[in-house]
Amino acid sequence: MDGRRRKQPKTSGCCSEEVSSIEWEFINMSEQEEDLIYRMYKLVGDKWALIAGRIPGRKAEEIERFWIMRHGEGFANRRRELS
Repeated sequence: MDGRRRKQPKTSGCCSEEVSSIEWEFINMSEQEEDLIYRMYKLVGDKWALIAGRIPGRKAEEIERFWIMRHGEGFANRRRELS
């Protein structure tokens, strides 16, 4: 090395932490919550914050994670294995 420092990528503490989808725990939603999520998704698409605003106590991240776990290919295969 020639003594020069390499630039380290800057990361902010709050938003840079990603959790592997394998580490996600299944989110339990009531039947009414699931129904509302499906209906809202048909109306507004993947606007998770808007959907979460209609469900008290739920965050946009929870709604998105729930949707991905229900509709993602990797999770669908895993659910079949667990059944």
